[in-house]
Amino acid sequence: METITKQSPQGCNNICPTPPPLPGPAMNCRRKGSATKGNSCASTATRDLWDNLFDRGYRADVTIRTNDGGIIYAHAGVLGMASPVLRGMLKQAKGVGHKRLISIHGVQHDAVRVFIRFLYSSCYEQEEMKELVLPLLVLSHAFVVPQLKRICEQQLENSLLTLDNVVDVFQLSLLCDAPRLVLLTHRMILRNIKAVSATEGWIAMKRSHPALEKEILESMIYEEQERIRKLNERKIYLQLYEAMEALVHICREGCRTIGPCDKDLKDDQKPCTYEACKGIELLVRHFAGCKLRVPGGCIHCKRMWQLLELHSRLCADSGSCRVPLCRNFKDKIKKQFKKDEMKWKALAKKILSTKRIGGEPYFLSSKSISSY
Repeated sequence: METITKQSPQGCNNICPTPPPLPGPAMNCRRKGSATKGNSCASTATRDLWDNLFDRGYRADVTIRTNDGGIIYAHAGVLGMASPVLRGMLKQAKGVGHKRLISIHGVQHDAVRVFIRFLYSSCYEQEEMKELVLPLLVLSHAFVVPQLKRICEQQLENSLLTLDNVVDVFQLSLLCDAPRLVLLTHRMILRNIKAVSATEGWIAMKRSHPALEKEILESMIYEEQERIRKLNERKIYLQLYEAMEALVHICREGCRTIGPCDKDLKDDQKPCTYEACKGIELLVRHFAGCKLRVPGGCIHCKRMWQLLELHSRLCADSGSCRVPLCRNFKDKIKKQFKKDEMKWKALAKKILSTKRIGGEPYFLSSKSISSY
């Protein structure tokens, strides 16, 4: 190679040649114009080289037998590095000379070919993935190829999961240890149980795995019970919130024949719009005249004590609040045991989140409840 000096044409004025630009971000490689490829730091040319090595079988030293007498040629070094299971199979494989023979049965020949090709370049055709995603999921799990397994799960989750194949995917997800896919397919089955139960996949599962069908039906019953329980819980929290509103209304404005001592009630007062007002009014009257009153001595007074304490935890301004004992209960909160405090705080937060308010004039917001 000629040495560049000041006298040489290449070295005139001692100017170094401009270095080539740095390579840009890696692009997904393309094959036949329609392939979808996994991301890689390797250039497109390098990945095409690996694809060509597989397609042409140059100096292949492994023969793979598949279903229906199919043959695939591959290289032991590539297979052994890509899959620990294949590496173990190759150690035990027998063959003639340097050629080794292994068998992969149980799935169609095309699925094995796409799987082996993926081990070379991490490439796959989208049309092939759409057609062979289930056997590819099985192969990637059986031969411990986590990259391909993640791709299969993502493809199913994003676009390839349908009512016709959801039962098959559910069963394979259980066998292939894919918990997220199990959850997604299980939810899809429960949401569309009438349509799914008429598919061929459901009928086949009913014949081959009746216990699995029973578990799905039992889980559907459990989901319905949970839905009803949550609705009943929400109803209770809503009633408690309405009781808090009615209590503030009575103590601030007065209603019908009861109200603050400094406020005169009018005979022509409009009907009360608070549904819980009548019940709270009766409870307040009882509480004012009950001889027992202590918590535990009277069930009605005990309920009133609980409502007053609950109000104090929701109240936004105890200084100007007209509800009796509001400030007293606020002070009591500081001395309460941590376990009891957590229960009250959780109840207050659920009541506010059920009503979905963001800070009413008289009540805190659910975020404020979490912070105190």
